[in-house]
Amino acid sequence: MTTIVLADDEVLLRTALAALLPMEGEITVLAEAEDGRTAVEATLRQRPDVLVIDLEMPGMDGLEAVAEIRRARPEQVILMLTRHARPGVLRKALRLGIQGFVSKSAEPAHITSVIATLHEGKRWIDPDVSALAVTEDCPLTDREIDVLRVTGEGYSVADIATRLHLAPGTVRNYLSNAMRKTQTRTRHEAARYAREHDWL
Repeated sequence: MTTIVLADDEVLLRTALAALLPMEGEITVLAEAEDGRTAVEATLRQRPDVLVIDLEMPGMDGLEAVAEIRRARPEQVILMLTRHARPGVLRKALRLGIQGFVSKSAEPAHITSVIATLHEGKRWIDPDVSALAVTEDCPLTDREIDVLRVTGEGYSVADIATRLHLAPGTVRNYLSNAMRKTQTRTRHEAARYAREHDWL
């Protein structure tokens, strides 16, 4: 029996997976979480065999939640679900040690199979997700992508600096570089340009 914590802000999808995954295989859902913060708390409390977490969630997103979980529980096995596996995001996820990457449109039976694969100590990245990773044409560095992602959420330079643990001047430098590379006039235009090109 494999135990999981299931984190996704889409209630319908989360409750459907919570019901279907145990029917497809030997899976016990220990807890459900509707956002990144709750996912961190549930994972550290329940200590599941596998954390199944959505990439895009309000507040603390999936990558931020994974980074925090990794600090407290570095051995945690993690399967990330996503609709848009952008190359930069995939690279960052792999650097965080995420063992599995599956499309949210996958059949529950496939997700169950991947959970079992990860629990055995193996890795899995869906072919359509890995295909995106090799078509990388993004000129932005990972840190420039980070600041643009947070910019796109409407935060000020000071807020971005706080969230990413950087100096405000450093954030301005990253934003300036990103604006130059995207040939845009404002950081919000740069963020929009990067999002339209699937770099964020």
